[in-house]
Amino acid sequence: MSNTIAARLSAIRREMANANLDAFIIPRADEYLGEYVPAHNERMLWASGFTGSAGTIIVLKDIAAIFIDGRYTVQVRQQVDGQLFEYLSLHDTPQAQWLTEKLTANAKVGFDARLHTLSWYDHTVAVLNKAQVELVAVKENPVDLNWHDRPLPSNEPIMAFSEQSAGRSSLEKRTAIGAAIKAEGADVAIIAALDSLCWLLNIRGKDVPRLPVVLGTGLLQANGDMVLFTDTSKLPQDIEQHVGAGVSFKTEAELEAELAKLSGSKVLVSPDTTNAWLQITAQRAGAILVAGADPVALPKAQKNQTELAGMKACHIRDGVAVSRFLAWLDSEVQANRLYNEAQLADKLESFRLQDPLYQEPSFDTISAAGANAAMCHYNHNDGTPAQMTMNSIYLVDSGAQYLDGTTDVTRTIAIGEVTDEQRKMVTLVLKGHIAIDQAKFPVGTSGQQLDSFARQYLWQHGFDYDHGTGHGVGHYLSVHEGPQGIGKNRTAIPLVAGMVLSNEPGYYRANEFGIRLENLIAVRPSVSLVNAEREMLEFEALTFIPMDARLIDKTLLTPSEIEWFNHYHQQVRENLSAHMQGDDLAWLNKVTAAI
Repeated sequence: MSNTIAARLSAIRREMANANLDAFIIPRADEYLGEYVPAHNERMLWASGFTGSAGTIIVLKDIAAIFIDGRYTVQVRQQVDGQLFEYLSLHDTPQAQWLTEKLTANAKVGFDARLHTLSWYDHTVAVLNKAQVELVAVKENPVDLNWHDRPLPSNEPIMAFSEQSAGRSSLEKRTAIGAAIKAEGADVAIIAALDSLCWLLNIRGKDVPRLPVVLGTGLLQANGDMVLFTDTSKLPQDIEQHVGAGVSFKTEAELEAELAKLSGSKVLVSPDTTNAWLQITAQRAGAILVAGADPVALPKAQKNQTELAGMKACHIRDGVAVSRFLAWLDSEVQANRLYNEAQLADKLESFRLQDPLYQEPSFDTISAAGANAAMCHYNHNDGTPAQMTMNSIYLVDSGAQYLDGTTDVTRTIAIGEVTDEQRKMVTLVLKGHIAIDQAKFPVGTSGQQLDSFARQYLWQHGFDYDHGTGHGVGHYLSVHEGPQGIGKNRTAIPLVAGMVLSNEPGYYRANEFGIRLENLIAVRPSVSLVNAEREMLEFEALTFIPMDARLIDKTLLTPSEIEWFNHYHQQVRENLSAHMQGDDLAWLNKVTAAI
């Protein structure tokens, strides 16, 4: 593999020499700037062999560097040849500053404007200009020019997502978002987020793994009319009737010409989430850019009653599937039959596959045995899957895409005997989970304000965790949906009724064990504070799957926390028991018994 990567770096350097470039930047992102990248856009993987989900490569004439975050410090050394690349921190070593230290005045740095945000572009230009280094947009990406065995994009047809499933027509949505665009003082908005354009048009697709979206870009007028630039060969026959009046479809090759027609138009676009090429092209054509957030993001996050009903229904079925897996796992451990992480992930999916509405995982399952669970974004596919061992903790974080909703759940499981210290840490995490679940808060409160509810018990003992407490979740869309979230510095966006979030505090002890307890929750008006002075909100649990009482130290729980734990398990039993039978039902009754 090293010889192959060396040859690819040489090919990139030849293109750099032809274009008179001293450096070229290869981010992991593609032109859609989403979390997931389809195989034909995995440029960083092609250039390095690195399979991680975040990072940047910079190729210079004589050296190359790969910038990765703390999740991948071990993996990068396993996958990327240290003779070809220097390993650097994505966050601790700013790439633009690094370039100024490596290059001399009048040097030229190449980049593909489709793969970076306008905010990144503006910042990088400012840093490089101080060192008299020029940032140059290439017309053709050196990777694309030399990727001769590049996979073909998905040819799966676009799916018309029924109005009965979506709860609102595309015309209704587009009219409302168009009015919001007008209120921002703009004539048209660039809809670049794939989940936003799919939600807006009530369509879904299979163009990106784990994410049921269609590759494309939308231009939405203030009057609600919209053009979608996508692979038009994949459109269903009745698409015009499905999306309603005012929608036209063009190929992505026609996008540049359409942007050129925006001269004099005020164009609403996010400099932080939309690629620089779209914005620079529109601006050069005479458009006036109006910087703002994606106008679809907030309305999309506020699930209507139909969407919430779908989320609730799929969570019951998902609860049955995951519970059956946990019942199977307990019986196998009791028989001293232990498996590796990949076998366990496959077994879990086998239960979900029995549901006709199941489509695919909503992300790569985190199946982590023992010390591997201490890496909170561990992926057993990145190396050799570890074998589960007796007297340890197993963490499984998984989710599913169903035609009526998206799920995400984490359970931490005792495999044989566990220590008092492990029980203590699981219980402190549980206390934080309960605090979020039971939170009541006035309208206008953000997830940022609630985050410490989950951490307070760990903090009192000198512990913490380094990820957010919760992320938004879409309706048969992205498992990581914005703008809502719960985190230290995550977002100041107020939580609104209809939003769905995860509640997932955790704790990770390096080289020993990891703990996370995750349910999905929906924001709703408070039903228990009906006479409150202010309008109050609360959470409603969507996930109903047993938590492992063997990992709980009851002496660390208050009476009200014990009551919550028992009531939650009563709800689990009531929701799932009608769908389980035999040994599975007996297991469910046993593990949901009051503590």
